Amino acid sequence: MDNLSGELTPYSKSVETLPITMRQIRPKAAPAQHTLHHAISAVGIGLHTGRSINMTIAPAPAGHGIVFQRTDLPNAAPLPARYDYVVETHLSTVLGEKTRPENRVATVEHLMAAFCGCAIDNALVLVDGPETPVFDGSATDFVFLLDCAGRKAQDLPRRMVQVVEPIRVEHQNAWVELLPHNSSTPHLSMSIDFSARAIGVQNYALDLTPTSFRNELARNRTFAMRQEIEALHQAGLALGGSLDNAIVVDNDVVLNPAGLRCPDEFIRHKIMDAVGDLYLAGCVLNASFRGHRSGHTLNNLALNALFAQSTAWQDMTNLQSTSAAA
Repeated sequence: MDNLSGELTPYSKSVETLPITMRQIRPKAAPAQHTLHHAISAVGIGLHTGRSINMTIAPAPAGHGIVFQRTDLPNAAPLPARYDYVVETHLSTVLGEKTRPENRVATVEHLMAAFCGCAIDNALVLVDGPETPVFDGSATDFVFLLDCAGRKAQDLPRRMVQVVEPIRVEHQNAWVELLPHNSSTPHLSMSIDFSARAIGVQNYALDLTPTSFRNELARNRTFAMRQEIEALHQAGLALGGSLDNAIVVDNDVVLNPAGLRCPDEFIRHKIMDAVGDLYLAGCVLNASFRGHRSGHTLNNLALNALFAQSTAWQDMTNLQSTSAAA
């Protein structure tokens, strides 16, 4: 969850990092797009509404992308999983139809992280409520569902976008940077600083691969401060939250009976959130992501700032396809 609010300021070219020239980017054979081998369904509780949500993840054709669809709203427009369809970032990432506010799907970040970690490019996500199920508060159950459904290769190359100029967005003492990265594997690093002593200051970094996602990020759960829960409930939020699907911290104490899954579960979850939020680029984003006290709001603003500046990114899809055919 992310409680950042207030005025946000985008910057570009503010980091002293040299742009990667096209001579430095070495196209490789383009990997194929993938979808699910077959549809799979599950039922779970929504974190914020507390409602029982039926979800089906279905295969989709090449070039379709990840798309969410409300099945409980008559004639609801499909919601592409893209940064420009994000309508809210308070406590979760919410996709929505701006002209029809009730057509929205919240808490998509954990499922999007699983899609990214499992290298699924195309899928239709059907939900009969305003959010996805939270399951245990991590991406583990989503990965399990995708594994059960299986992967199927398709006949188009994955869309690959390379960051070639630095992008920075910030709010007070929180910031996110997307930096040029001369590697085929995205890199993520983040630091957090919470007053709760059970969390404190934590740092983490990794190169993002399917293996590192599964082993290092997928199992880490969302978290909340005990003193904030009553206010969230009064605001109609976190109504489905419990010790079964979130870590709850009371200053220096973790209230979950089984404790943490790893000592730095908090920062690992924040990076997992970033993986899901960045997959809303609608493509594989090759960059070095750096964040400090960041969350859904800054993650989304970084994507908006990146794609608003055409010189800051390069679509590598055609270059890779040409290289593969040569």
